[in-house]
This record gives sequence, C-alpha cells and structure tokens, in this order.
Amino acid sequence: MGKDAKLALVTGANRGIGFAIACGLAAGGVRVLAGVRSTEKAREAADAFRKAGAAVTPAVLDVADARRIPEALDGIARDHGPIDILVNNAAVLIDGPGGFAASLFDMTDDVFRRTWETNVLGPSAIIRALVPGMMARGFGRVVNMSSRAGQLNGMSAGFPAYRVSKAALNALTRIAADETAASGADVKINACSPGWVRTDMGGADAPRSPAEGAETAIWLATLISDGPNGGFFEDKKALAW
Repeated sequence: MGKDAKLALVTGANRGIGFAIACGLAAGGVRVLAGVRSTEKAREAADAFRKAGAAVTPAVLDVADARRIPEALDGIARDHGPIDILVNNAAVLIDGPGGFAASLFDMTDDVFRRTWETNVLGPSAIIRALVPGMMARGFGRVVNMSSRAGQLNGMSAGFPAYRVSKAALNALTRIAADETAASGADVKINACSPGWVRTDMGGADAPRSPAEGAETAIWLATLISDGPNGGFFEDKKALAW
C-alpha cells in the first residue's frame, strides 16, 4: 500500500462482521488496524488475518473500558499515525438467558451497565478522541454499527438493554454528524444496520454471511466527498430512525 493510503480502525474486528469489514477495507487499499480487547486476542487475530490473506494489523483497544480509551488511542497514533476512518463495530448483546430478556422488568442493572459501557460509552469515547483530529486534518469517515433493534420507528419489546444502547448510538451519530457538518471539514459520520448475520450474536440461522453484513459499513467507510452524513443505512439504502 502507498504511504498516502488512509488508515482505518475497526473495533471488535477479531471475528464476525468486524473481521469481514477489516478484510474488505484492506482489500480496497486501506491500511487497517483491528481493535481487539487484549494482547492474547491480538495474537489470535493476527493469525486469522494472515490465514485470510488480509493485510490487517491488530491493536489492543478495550472498548468496554472508556476511561482508558484515550491513552490506548494515543499509543496507537504513536505507532501507526492518525486515524482517518473509524468503524465502531464492537458490541455486546447480553440481555438475559440466551441473549433475549422477555421483559424490560427482567433486566438487571448489571446487564444494562455492561451493555451501555461497550455499546455506547466506548464508541462515544473513541469518537470524542478521534473526530477533532479528523476535522483539523479536513478528512474523516466514521461508521457506527447499529441495528434495526435500535429504531424508534416500530420499537418493540425484547432485549431492552441492547435496544436502548443502539437507539443511543443512533442519537450519538446524529449529534456528531451535525457538529462535523458545521465545521466544514470533509468528515462523514453515519450509522448502519448489517441485517441479520451469521455470527455468535446473530446465530447459525441468520440468512446473511459476515461479508454480506459488512458491505454497507465498507461503503460508508469509503464514501466520496459528496456522500451522505448523519444517516442510518442498510443495504446502502436509508432507514427511518
């Protein structure tokens, strides 16, 4: 890759959709860092990317520990340079046995707190740490991996902590996109739903492969200058919030 290639950070990229996003971006000529929780996960991810023939470099970043994210990102910047593309992919779904709480009233504070830390506080901390630099340099792309489960349009019961966290991530997307638009910089911040994908979270019965689930995120991560900002997409088409 040339020295002018953009540098992307994809969180939760050691498996599933994140792994597919990282591989897809690397295949398109982007330098890619795969955010993983630990040094052990980094070693495992390095082997997996090597076997996949993808030029992706693991980087330790625990999204669930928002207080340490700025320090971790400073270290990543020293080692690799400034981040041009951010894909906030890491997320958890832990609502009750089997991942699905039957009722909001069955949810515990601990489930809500752990879901919020990974799905909202982590992405928020990373955005606040990286986007000001993107605006200063005049370029940036941010993709927040959301879900139709977070749509207020048609919101229903079931796995409430996850739904609330994805609705909050959508709100974060709109707020951040509005601020970057006001700056005049070529910085685009969007959210997307991957659809129902065969991953540890989605299960074996899901109709989509991780590569199919990654397509819209890769598109948003590589938008041209007149591309959308502050939108919510699936299959490269706008969704209602």
